[in-house]
Amino acid sequence: MKFTLRTTVLMLVLILTTVSFAFAAGVSETPAESGPKTYKIGISKIVAHPALDAAEKGIMDYLATTDLKVTFDLQNANGDISTSSSIAQKFKSDKVDVAVGIATPTAQALAQVFSNSSTPVVFSAVTDSSEAGLVSDTIAGVSDKNPVEEQIKLLVDLTGAKSVGNIYASGEANGVILMEMAKAACEKLGIDFVAAAISNSSEVKMATQAIIGRVDAIYIATDNAVISALASVDDVTTKAGKPLMSADPSGVDGLNVMIAWGFDYYSIGYETGKVVGRVIKGEKAGTIGTVYITDPTKFELWFNLDTAKKLGYTIPQSLQDSAAVLIKDGKTIRQK
Repeated sequence: MKFTLRTTVLMLVLILTTVSFAFAAGVSETPAESGPKTYKIGISKIVAHPALDAAEKGIMDYLATTDLKVTFDLQNANGDISTSSSIAQKFKSDKVDVAVGIATPTAQALAQVFSNSSTPVVFSAVTDSSEAGLVSDTIAGVSDKNPVEEQIKLLVDLTGAKSVGNIYASGEANGVILMEMAKAACEKLGIDFVAAAISNSSEVKMATQAIIGRVDAIYIATDNAVISALASVDDVTTKAGKPLMSADPSGVDGLNVMIAWGFDYYSIGYETGKVVGRVIKGEKAGTIGTVYITDPTKFELWFNLDTAKKLGYTIPQSLQDSAAVLIKDGKTIRQK
């Protein structure tokens, strides 16, 4: 009887122990409740300069205001087209959820690499998405198409220029489109247009020197290869005593650029961030298409009154009052 009781007790202990282990094992194997998905966003920009850096920051800042969990892979092609393609391949291998291209060449590289993929491509700071081939069911983005005719008219009205020069990148779709727009604007205004093509930023200074004696003023559009070397253009125009206008205000502080009028590229990036958010939440990129910014508060007008004075030009008070920024007596005065 003792043996039987003892055996029974031992069996009960073994059963309870086994059940306990099984229960514990069951708890440990139950998957933890998953939280919201973290989306991987690859951002590729053609080159680092103030405008594109501001656009990149705008994208990230907007997404930080949402309830989306995101991580970023930030890449810089350093002005090289082949590097843009390599970055696009990296994003595809890494299986990013959204591929973002800042400026036309990087956006084109992404569109080509992801052409047979369902991964959405979002572009930022692209002048003409149609001409650049950035139109499909999986592509959307924000244009930075500038009011080129109005910009050149302002330059001509203030300086009386009879000829305007322009430096552009012949291998960059954005640069060619803007050069053609500037040429058409000059023809409409009845003034001469002199263009100089470059293939990379290192040629910008030499190209400017080649035409500076043939023009009364220089107009620089939002051509990434040229804008990244704007200081070189500024050096040539300053020494020649010729006025310089830039369509990108973000990089003119500290230079002698007399007029700058164009987009606030942080706003371009912020709007791009909104597009990224929309596609993450399920909206089809092709349905969104190209977003154009027409709000005048997204543009900035700068005047360097010190440069104007040195060159013998007067900026009317009405224009000074409408400017976002004035540079006077060596100080940068933000009015808006």
